[in-house]
Amino acid sequence: MNVEWDSLDRATWEGHHREYGSSLQQSWAYGQALQQLGVRIHRASVRVDGQVMGLAQFMVRRIAGYLSLASCTRGPVWHPALPGPSRAEGLSLLKQSLPVPRLRVALFSPDAPASPEVEAETRGLWRVMTGYSTVMLDLTQPLEALRAGLDGKWRNRLAKTEADPSFTTRVEPNLPEAKRLLERETEQRTQRRFQGLPTDFVRAYIEAAPSRAQGFAVSYAQSSKETQAALLFLIHGDTATYHIGWSSEAGRKANAHNLLMWRGIEYLRRIGLKRLDLGGVNSHALPGITRFKLGTGGQVLTLAGSYH
Repeated sequence: MNVEWDSLDRATWEGHHREYGSSLQQSWAYGQALQQLGVRIHRASVRVDGQVMGLAQFMVRRIAGYLSLASCTRGPVWHPALPGPSRAEGLSLLKQSLPVPRLRVALFSPDAPASPEVEAETRGLWRVMTGYSTVMLDLTQPLEALRAGLDGKWRNRLAKTEADPSFTTRVEPNLPEAKRLLERETEQRTQRRFQGLPTDFVRAYIEAAPSRAQGFAVSYAQSSKETQAALLFLIHGDTATYHIGWSSEAGRKANAHNLLMWRGIEYLRRIGLKRLDLGGVNSHALPGITRFKLGTGGQVLTLAGSYH
């Protein structure tokens, strides 16, 4: 087994990522977008007898001016045939060969829930953070099954909005609508005093994607030619991640987000995607958003945690 740094071509990376992983944070475009924002990125390929058996994308930042923190979030992306002990060997080689100064901390956050396999992979490492929880929706189900899987109240709100003739909806890789949504996201972050990935990240991600259709989609509702609500999905591999949403007062009263999420699900499934990652859930800090995401019928996925 050996590790090669910053040498794998994009096509090979994306092919492996699409086949065996598909997390947003390990996608090529995610790393390229952060590089455009000044973040240091290193990409490693783990090989066994010359065959790529794992990929690991690290985001590196400096702490206190001298310590480098290298995070492999929701990765590495392993070939399923690689057993746990071999994965543990791969993590050890990645830590040893990481091309950053010696005063460093390497964090790995497997894109999987706690299991004997993850325990074998992380043997010898310390878990330093609990696992992130998200809601994952299986888009390979028939559309009828997806509709039946909606929470009853969620489905009733959807049906009511579907019957409202005052809204027209579209889902497409519409760059002007994406830019308008990002402007409104900036405004609501200021008003509500919350933070997230900078909105410039989305612009950089769209530029880094192979094409607009392979990078994003906006689901938006209009009334009298004015956008009243919108949702943004980022596409990576065979998966999409729900990234941000905004609604006017009229959109909130009409439950526009239920309709836009459903139209988004229809669109993402139609273009061949297999999963929708609805993003983090926290029933204590964000109960309303959590209920909305759970109402789609997706399954809560709690990852194993971060290890050093």
